[in-house]
Amino acid sequence: MDTPTLKSFFATQLEGFIAHKRAIGYRYNTGAAILRRFDDFCYQHHRNDAVLSREIVSHWAERASWESDGSRAIRITPIRQFARYLNSQGRNAYVLPDRMFPAGVRYIPHIFSNEELVALFSAADQCPHRAGSDRYLVMPLLFRILYCCGLRVSEATALKRRHVDLGSGILTIKAGKYDKDRNVPMALDLAERCRRFDAVVHGSSDPDSFFLKGASDRGPIHRATVYGNFRIFLWNAGISHGGKGHGPRVHDLRHTFAVHCLRRWVEQGKDLSAYLPILKTYLGHSSYRETAYYLRLTADLYPFITGRVEQEIGQVLPPVGGLQ
Repeated sequence: MDTPTLKSFFATQLEGFIAHKRAIGYRYNTGAAILRRFDDFCYQHHRNDAVLSREIVSHWAERASWESDGSRAIRITPIRQFARYLNSQGRNAYVLPDRMFPAGVRYIPHIFSNEELVALFSAADQCPHRAGSDRYLVMPLLFRILYCCGLRVSEATALKRRHVDLGSGILTIKAGKYDKDRNVPMALDLAERCRRFDAVVHGSSDPDSFFLKGASDRGPIHRATVYGNFRIFLWNAGISHGGKGHGPRVHDLRHTFAVHCLRRWVEQGKDLSAYLPILKTYLGHSSYRETAYYLRLTADLYPFITGRVEQEIGQVLPPVGGLQ
């Protein structure tokens, strides 16, 4: 499909910025889509403006009546980056301050206990067997992969057979968040479970078949199916749900993986300044600050290791202006 032609005064600069992001390794599909919307916005409302002014940026940043704080922040971020790019090119552009429009109150993840994980996986194992559907086999494996590998739901559902190396036990995550690829090794027992699953479910499926397939043999699991089954499994496991916005959420399995890793490393006396880069790469984070968030969360949840984690936070987080 052809990329829409940009037509505002900033069209050339926007195309240059998108090309710059991709040249340094980002696929930048989501950001590019937002910038194309911004180009259309400028063409409609600020067609004669030759400078990325405060007026234009503030107009774009106005919150729509239907828009959440998080969605608004996502829409604003590429424009802030574009303005910085223009300034680096010697052009005058207004950069919206980082804290002017915060994303809102941050959700506090539910960190599953070992007992809750056992109950949740047991409930997934009891997924009903329906004729013509492999859901009873897909769901138990999906939720184990989400926790054991710390994957995002979109990363797990996008896995194709060619992304799952059953010999080495390595998952290849293609175009994850920030459009980055990464390899994720699995534990031996999880890799063995994947081999058994593949033998039963796929047989002669081609390499481009979705590994955790949905109702259609060629399609992935729908996100609504994942979330719907998750709520059922929570109920059957006796884990209460606080309603929309309160969790537990499916994504909390990823948070739980990170916190459990850090807790185990602290208990084992590992040097977290050496191990945190491993976790950062495994999770596909773009900065150490994203990963170090879990240090604080770990300390809050497990007071007996607070002192050690507090010490490590100071060593891991760089000073302002340092390496991100």
